Amino acid sequence: MQLHWTSKALADLARLYEFLALVNRQAAIKIVKTLTEAPSNLLTNPRIGEKLSEFWPREVRRLIVGDYEIRYEIQADQIYILRLWHTREHR
Repeated sequence: MQLHWTSKALADLARLYEFLALVNRQAAIKIVKTLTEAPSNLLTNPRIGEKLSEFWPREVRRLIVGDYEIRYEIQADQIYILRLWHTREHR
């Protein structure tokens, strides 16, 4: 398995950092680090996230990391991190 971040997921990560850094830069760094490291678990357990049936036939799943949701897609031996956000955000 290989892990890839989409440009939208990277933009989400930057947006979250910028928002949090205004209040607490150290907390922002910690959250970004946690969110970038969490998907590495998917390399050995790609289906640990909840499958989202509304994306069928694509295999899109979500992984909850603290107060954040990471959406990802499995395609053959590739994992794509699609989006991420705080669970209190309206999506």
